Amino acid sequence: MCTYAMVTYKVHYVCVACRQSHKLPWDGTEHLCTRCRAPMLFAGHDFAAPRKTKDRHWTAVEAVLRAGLRYEGFETCGCTREPKYRPRTGAQVRARRRVAAREELTEAEALALRDPADA
Repeated sequence: MCTYAMVTYKVHYVCVACRQSHKLPWDGTEHLCTRCRAPMLFAGHDFAAPRKTKDRHWTAVEAVLRAGLRYEGFETCGCTREPKYRPRTGAQVRARRRVAAREELTEAEALALRDPADA
């Protein structure tokens, strides 16, 4: 049975500049940040916001979202659970960007690698 088909879940939207995240309905409309009124980025169902003071973690969140990746643990319909890897610190992002340049991968492919040695 599809998990997301039976219940309407709220998803996470993030404003990286203000370091805020909100759970809002997934209705396809543009959601604005409550502080700066800029459009918020869709982060997925399983996003866990770092503390506002954690600069390295927010750098990683921004890189992941700008690359077009989301924080999802379930497949789109919610039937199976396959947690995807996402870097947590700026150092992990930099390591994956070096791998992307060396192996000619896209940034999204490199950021999704669990271990850069796997490339």
